[in-house]
Amino acid sequence: MAVLLSYDTKGIREDLSDIIYNISPTDTPFLSGVGKTKATNTAYSWQTDTLTAVAANAKDEGATISYPTLSSSTKLTNYTQISSKAAQVSGTDQSVNLAGRNTELAYQVAKSAKELKRDMENALLSNVAAAAGTSGSPARKLGGVVTWISSNVSAGTGGSGSGSGTIRTDGTQRAFTETLLRATLKTTWDSGGNPDTIMLNGFNKQKLSFFTGGATRFDKAEDRRLMTSIDVYESDFGTMKVVPNRWIRKANSTAAKRGQDVLLLEMDMWAVAFLRDFKLESPAMTADADQRFLVAEYTLESKNEAASGLVTDVTTS
Repeated sequence: MAVLLSYDTKGIREDLSDIIYNISPTDTPFLSGVGKTKATNTAYSWQTDTLTAVAANAKDEGATISYPTLSSSTKLTNYTQISSKAAQVSGTDQSVNLAGRNTELAYQVAKSAKELKRDMENALLSNVAAAAGTSGSPARKLGGVVTWISSNVSAGTGGSGSGSGTIRTDGTQRAFTETLLRATLKTTWDSGGNPDTIMLNGFNKQKLSFFTGGATRFDKAEDRRLMTSIDVYESDFGTMKVVPNRWIRKANSTAAKRGQDVLLLEMDMWAVAFLRDFKLESPAMTADADQRFLVAEYTLESKNEAASGLVTDVTTS
C-alpha cells in the first residue's frame, strides 16, 4: 500500500512564523528622556532669566542702600506641530485568519504608533525653524533642539546660528575630536550648565569610545572579550551618559548624511509640551473598512539653552 507523502497532500498550512520580525529602528532616546509638560495654545511660550555677574560685594557699615536697575525675564515661543499616522484595513482583511497577529488592524496601529514616535524624535532634533504656519499651508512647525542652542557652540568654518528657534547655517565639516568636546563642555560649564548626556550618531559614538575620558578598556580573559565600548564619559565637570541616537539631524546641504551634531544636554532643561497627547481616534466609516487615526500635537521647550552645548558640523563617516 502506497504511503501518502506530504508532497502530495493538499491544504497544508504554509509555515509562516507567528512572530513578525521588524528590524526598523524605533528607539527615541530624546523624546523618552526629557520631561513632559502641558501646552494650552499653538504658540507655546515660557520665560528664561539669568543672574547678574558676580561682583565684589562688600559694603561700608551704615552705607546708604543703592538700588540697581533690574532686568526682566526673556519670553521665548515655540509652535506646536501636528504629527499623525493613519491605518485602514478592509473588512475582509479583518476577518481572515492571519499568521503573526490576531487582527491586521491592531498590527497596523501598533506599527503606526512606532512610526509616529520616530517621526516626532526626528522633528525634535531637526534644524527646522519654529513657524506659526498659515491656514492650509505651510503647516505649523516646532523649532528643533539645534535651533535653540546658541551660547555654547563649536561649529565648522562658516557655521552660525542665533538660537531662539531660528535655523542654523551649516559650516564646513570636520572630524569630531576630544579637543572639540572638552572645549565645548568647558564653555557650557562656565555658562552655568551641568550637561549630563552626550547624544550623537553611531559613527561618532565609536570615535568617542576611544577618547581618553572614556571608561577604562580591559580584556575579559574569562570570556575572551575586549571591552572597547563606553556608556559614560568622565569629563572634568562630571560623569555623562553617552547615548547613541539614529535620528541626530542630517546636514542641510547633504541630505544623504545623518549625524553631524553632537549634543551635550542637561536633560532637565528640555521638555516636550503636548497640546494634544498621543490619541487614537476611530473615524466614521466611509467604506467597507476599519479605520484608525493616531495624532499628537506637541512642541519643544528649551528652559535655558545655555545649560547645554553643541558640537556641530562634524563628519559622519
